Formats: sequence, structure tokens, C-alpha cells
Amino acid sequence: MSIITSASGSSIWRGLEYYKLNKVKDIKEISNYEYESTVEGTDKYNVYLNLKKPRTSKCNCPHANGKMIICKHIMATYFTVVPNSAKEFEEEQLALQEEYEEYRENQYNNSRKYLRRMTKQELIDELDYILDYAPEWVYEDFIRRNDIDG
Repeated sequence: MSIITSASGSSIWRGLEYYKLNKVKDIKEISNYEYESTVEGTDKYNVYLNLKKPRTSKCNCPHANGKMIICKHIMATYFTVVPNSAKEFEEEQLALQEEYEEYRENQYNNSRKYLRRMTKQELIDELDYILDYAPEWVYEDFIRRNDIDG
């Protein structure tokens, strides 16, 4: 299990931000896979990073202290120690975002084509279904936009 898959998305992104802001100080290599650092945040936090066993990494911040949590300070230390991982992570996320946007655009275009092939009655039935089962705000928005009063 890698450190990135052990951390929450929030910890990864905040750690990346701390890395870019050079908040990781006093890095000390204990072994070829263990590091200690100080990370400046709201306070100064002490981090122990174990690349072989990420869950044994530690930080004395309120979020992770005494828990098996990979916090933003641990992630910032990781990105500082393995700087290529920061670049790879960002590139991967950008590629995933582009892939998702392309998927959503295809969905939208296919939905529009499908709607244009539907009969008037099929459209009415589909709208009835949407108004019955969609969240309340969708119904309220429909009423407001079409100036329909009860």
C-alpha cells in the first residue's frame, strides 16, 4: 500500500500545497526509507515518515497525533522527499479530470440526441418522472422558471 492510497484526498492536496509553499523544514534521513522533518503550519509539527510502511508514519498535529492517519504534514514531507511523486500525482489528476470532462461531454451530447428522438408523450412522461423523483429544488426551480403558481 502506497502512502498516497493511505491518505485522504484532503490530506494529499493540502500536503501538496504545503510542499509547494516550502513548509517542510529540517529534513533528516534516518535510513533509505525513513525520514524526520518539521512542517510549519498553524504550529510547527514533527513528522516521522516511513516509505516502506506508510501507516507507521507519525505526526504530532491534532489531526494525526496518536492515530494511524496520514495527515497533510506527512504528505508534505513525502512530496519533499520524493519530489517526482508530486509531479506524477498532479499529472495523473489532470489526466483523470480531462478524461472525466470528456466522458461528461459525451453523456450530455448523447442525452441531447436521445431527447430529440423522443415523441412528445415520451418527453412528457420523462418530465413527470423527473418532477416526481428529483430533489425538491429541481421541482421548485421548474415552478419558478416557468412562472407557475399553484
